Amino acid sequence: MTLPTGDVEFVAGVHDATETVGIDSEAIQGRTPWQISWRRLKRDRAAMIGGAVAIFLILVAIFAKPIESLFNLDPNANHNNQFQGGLIDPNTSLPLGGWGGMSWHHLLGVEPPLGRDLLARMIEGSWVSLLVAFGATLLSNLIGTVLGVVAGYYGGWVDTLISRLMDIFLAFPLLLFAIAISASLQGKAFGLSGLPLHIGVLIFVIGFFNWPYMGRIIRGQTISLREREFVSAARSIGARGPYILFKELLPNLWAPILVYSTLLIPTNILFEAALDFLGVGIAPPQASWGQELAKAVDYYQSDPQFLLVPGIVIFIAVLSFNLFGDGLRDALDPKSAA
Repeated sequence: MTLPTGDVEFVAGVHDATETVGIDSEAIQGRTPWQISWRRLKRDRAAMIGGAVAIFLILVAIFAKPIESLFNLDPNANHNNQFQGGLIDPNTSLPLGGWGGMSWHHLLGVEPPLGRDLLARMIEGSWVSLLVAFGATLLSNLIGTVLGVVAGYYGGWVDTLISRLMDIFLAFPLLLFAIAISASLQGKAFGLSGLPLHIGVLIFVIGFFNWPYMGRIIRGQTISLREREFVSAARSIGARGPYILFKELLPNLWAPILVYSTLLIPTNILFEAALDFLGVGIAPPQASWGQELAKAVDYYQSDPQFLLVPGIVIFIAVLSFNLFGDGLRDALDPKSAA
């Protein structure tokens, strides 16, 4: 006799029954919700591939400097001097050879007119783009989660005030405001200057004005949880609002927070690239994906390779996080099939 397989494989009180029918009770084990979700996620090949690529990009960003040192890659080294083995045609300012100057020494080619190695520029730009994307996502999650759970739990005028604040932020012309702030803070501010200032401004602008999306999701989830039995039980023993918010409700909101974070990261990557493309993001000579894409606009007809490399890198990064986020959403959905 065999038992049907499924997510729930342990039922209290079946120990004697399993001995009667000759089933090994040690083989029957329960699974936590996280184990069930991981089991579902492993079945989604697209999500697993996207997650693997996303992890690879994160590792490249973390170890960008050691990778550059190990393989002797200098993102700012010029190779346009024809008397020093230059890689740029002095007459056309385009890379020598086909496919944008691709070779064993420059696997992705070189950028006109300076002849800098594109692979080195992509690796150097990875940590900037992902740092801004993750930092902005963390800021959005922090503000959105706190205000969303407060609005959903207390309701009344608190909910009305926070909800109207969300509406104001959602109606705000974010791109224009981001351009204005980024362009005005190009010198020194808040004790920062140069690259740290640019990164800090981008994280603040992108993260601070995107929190209402997370806030609305958390507010809706909190409204559905605030009348559940475990919240009523906490109230009955005298638990106050802050305890219920952060000890009872917040642990049950990790799934939507995690899922939306994986879907918000690629959006922030695109936003950061867009600001770099418009010239109000990361300033040269520091490499960034959006900045390389902006430079390639002047050469896309004569050197399409220069445009394809940063475009494909951004496309792969955004697609990988989106695939993983979609798979994670399905895996954490209790109504999905096991």
